[in-house]
Amino acid sequence: MTDNDQHTTGLGRRAVLTAAALGAGGAVLGAAGTAQAQDQGGAAGPARGDSRSSGHGSGHGGPYSGAPKLPVPAIVGHRGTAGYRPEHTFGSYEYALEIGADIVEQDVVPTRDGHLVCRHEPEIGGTTDVADHPEFAARRTTKTLDGVPTTGWFTEDFTLAELKRLRAVERLPAVRQRNTIYNGRWDIPTFAEVLAWADREGRKRGRPVWLHTETKHPSYFRGIGLPLEERLVKLLRPYGRHRADAPQFLQSFEAQSLQRLGKLGAEVRKVFLLNGLTSRPWDFVVAGDPRTVADLVTPAGLRWIATFAQGIGPTAELVIPLDATGHLLGPSTLVRDAHREGLILHPFTARNENQFLPADFRVGTDPNAYGNPVDAFRTWFATGIDGLFTDNSDTAVLAREDYWNHA
Repeated sequence: MTDNDQHTTGLGRRAVLTAAALGAGGAVLGAAGTAQAQDQGGAAGPARGDSRSSGHGSGHGGPYSGAPKLPVPAIVGHRGTAGYRPEHTFGSYEYALEIGADIVEQDVVPTRDGHLVCRHEPEIGGTTDVADHPEFAARRTTKTLDGVPTTGWFTEDFTLAELKRLRAVERLPAVRQRNTIYNGRWDIPTFAEVLAWADREGRKRGRPVWLHTETKHPSYFRGIGLPLEERLVKLLRPYGRHRADAPQFLQSFEAQSLQRLGKLGAEVRKVFLLNGLTSRPWDFVVAGDPRTVADLVTPAGLRWIATFAQGIGPTAELVIPLDATGHLLGPSTLVRDAHREGLILHPFTARNENQFLPADFRVGTDPNAYGNPVDAFRTWFATGIDGLFTDNSDTAVLAREDYWNHA
């Protein structure tokens, strides 16, 4: 059976995805807007005749009518709201919702006793106060993560009870000094706790809380006997978040992890994350697959991705490349090509500070000062992406309002 037999391609497949796979509580990514974008050969924007009521002003509901929906573009709170709170804490997750995120992201890694906790990587020296705990000093070590020697303390060397003795701290204190006032306020959440929180918040708010959950270093953890996928699906099932219509995305930089999740019964939409053009997914390296991201963003590569995923999460530079000075070039064909294969796009990561912005939007010479992120975010939205990971969801809300009002 060919890929075309297994997966309806192009507009038809994306319309099915947006109406069904993104339909938790009636949520859609707007097949009508997609049809318009395909007719224009480019950006997928709001359908011009659609209403922008139903919570549009608060960042929920977007330009489509009906009950409750993901707007297009959707705002993904990166690690919660990492621009304002220490990442992957309940303070970060809760504030993301308060300032307009449509979706809240988690990254999951395992403990020694098999629990999934929310950290961006297994090394916790940069995001917790573990260095202040003399009882754990001897656990500092060096490991190789996806080919990179890394020194610190690692979640897989701690039980959950031990990790719960630690407190979260700001990862970038020199950049986000204001966030340090929250150091020590929250512990490391388990993914089970996040699921229960999302369920409570959804009931309280009267609409589902969307989650975007990434398996971190899945080949590494499978290799040391702590596979992520089985644990993740087991946690999703009681909440129905494994189903195709759940308010849930699963994401990974490794194709095999997404494929395994599908085989384990996770029908929910999956997003394949893509780094720079010359990079190779680590599971490709392990398997001896020579393909790079440059191969995966071709029409043939995207067609292959569509056999196991419903979307891609490219770095923003794959959507609009930068020149040698850090200025924007013209948009690539990635949005058009991905949409033709029925794939949604959630690029990463949009931030307010000069050092993270294209040179076109920097203001002054202080790398830690805010530049002009509203115009930067709006520029990415104008390419037709379906969502955007951001540390600053409130900025993205402003940029999306401008984009909708001037599109």
